[in-house]
Amino acid sequence: MESQTVFALIVFVITYVLMFSFQNIRPHVSIASAFIFVIAGSLGLFPEFRYTWMDALREIDWNVIMMISGTMGTVYFFIDSKMPGLLSDMLIEHVHSVQWMVVAMSLFAGLVSAFVDNVATVLMLAPVALAVCKRLRISPVPAIICISVSSNLQGAATLVGDTTSILLGKAAGLDFMDFFFVDGKPGMFWVTEAGALAATVIIWWMFRYDKARIDVEGTTIVEDRVPAFLLLATILTLILASFVPYKDSAAPGEFYKPEITNGMICMIYFLIALAHQTDKDKSLDKALQAIREIDYYTLALLAGLFVVIGGIERAGVIDLIGQTLAKLGGSGSRGSIFMVYTVIVWMSVLLSAFIDNIPYTATMLPVVAVLADQLSKAGGVYVNPNLMYFGLLAGATLGGNLTPIGASANITSIGILRKEGCEVSSGTFMKYSIPFTLAAVMTGYVMIWEIWM
Repeated sequence: MESQTVFALIVFVITYVLMFSFQNIRPHVSIASAFIFVIAGSLGLFPEFRYTWMDALREIDWNVIMMISGTMGTVYFFIDSKMPGLLSDMLIEHVHSVQWMVVAMSLFAGLVSAFVDNVATVLMLAPVALAVCKRLRISPVPAIICISVSSNLQGAATLVGDTTSILLGKAAGLDFMDFFFVDGKPGMFWVTEAGALAATVIIWWMFRYDKARIDVEGTTIVEDRVPAFLLLATILTLILASFVPYKDSAAPGEFYKPEITNGMICMIYFLIALAHQTDKDKSLDKALQAIREIDYYTLALLAGLFVVIGGIERAGVIDLIGQTLAKLGGSGSRGSIFMVYTVIVWMSVLLSAFIDNIPYTATMLPVVAVLADQLSKAGGVYVNPNLMYFGLLAGATLGGNLTPIGASANITSIGILRKEGCEVSSGTFMKYSIPFTLAAVMTGYVMIWEIWM
């Protein structure tokens, strides 16, 4: 193993141990770790490891940063308008227990997230959940966590649900409808929905004791509905934009959207909200307050993690994972194929709980394609590449749900709760996320094998 790879692994492990152990200083840890990688790469401490300040800035996903900033700003006005209170009244009117309220919110989050970025989904639905929980005088922690993990799950349902799905679509030559049916067999949409159903049963069971009847006491009055319309417009615009491909997945000559499209959409609607509020109040006070309310704690944590993940990728850690897996080709027997498939799924779950699933998926896609071909040749039994492709996608997409820092949506949800005065430990988060993730992954794991092998 190269010296820079060992160095990167050590720093990476220490970083995550500290973030798990001391949640109050997570941004400080991620930023400090990012600085360590950049300093080591800039000073040339390792001959094969170069990582400059400009490289680090390019590793930060500015699209995600802008999405969070813009949506948080619009959501501030949405909350201030008391619309979440009205929506919570409507939800309570139709769902008469905490148990079914959490189930309904989780299912709706999953539906939206099949077309809209997971982070944006959490930011848009969390205020409604918070309003319901305040009305019921219960902790919002379980409900927000369930919304977050549900939104992450549905990223694999459609071609536009997550960046990992887009990467897989390009590598496997799949279009939007292939996620529903491909080669006459059910695609990832049905696998994901089966996993969502299994995970929903887990949520229903975990809240089995919260069956006390809840009723609306009065109706919240909303005087300004513009923020709600702007938030709805944000969702609809993001859905429409999701059908336009990025450059990497566009066909030759096909129109494609810039990488920061979603971020720009969220920022534009936030600017409209700022202008509306300023014109309404004839004052900048509310506008400035909205800017101050953006969760810079979460933004700093994410920015640092993007740089850290870029560092371990450049140091060869992810390549090492791919090379190790490639050695598992085996004899090509059914048992050997099952072993390789199992390793791909569950290793992806484990690694995606700690590293960004986008570079991991991009690295592993060509590896699993070669594996499928090698296994077919070795054993004389045709191995459909979709077996390995879909197994990889299921594990990599759902694995981020295991930990509070495994996915951007989870980090955002923890930030929302922290602003509400609720500090969420890793143990509390994983109390809900682990059963949810295991139920969803196990369902997908079995289905993909039965369908494609």
